[in-house]
Amino acid sequence: MLKNIVVDQPPSQARRFLVRGRVQGVGFRWFVEREAHILGIAGWVRNRSDGTVEVLAIGTRDQLSGLRSRLREGPRAARVDDVEESEAQPIKELNSFRIEGAW
Repeated sequence: MLKNIVVDQPPSQARRFLVRGRVQGVGFRWFVEREAHILGIAGWVRNRSDGTVEVLAIGTRDQLSGLRSRLREGPRAARVDDVEESEAQPIKELNSFRIEGAW
């Protein structure tokens, strides 16, 4: 006799991160994309005209915590001065991570 086993998935949360410092022109977006793939996070990363990098990340609390730690470190050539975090709405259509607006 087979039983249906239901595995509870941790709820997805969404966070918006705004990263300040020397974060453009140093491979920061590619770094974030790689780390998000490793962590299994959906969303996007993009440069903003004010010199900051914006990240929308969707995942579990643990996944987002891991990304937050990596954003604070950044790639070797970057200098992260501040990471501002705020809540965001999860977007169901986003099921992978990408770089947006790569000029």
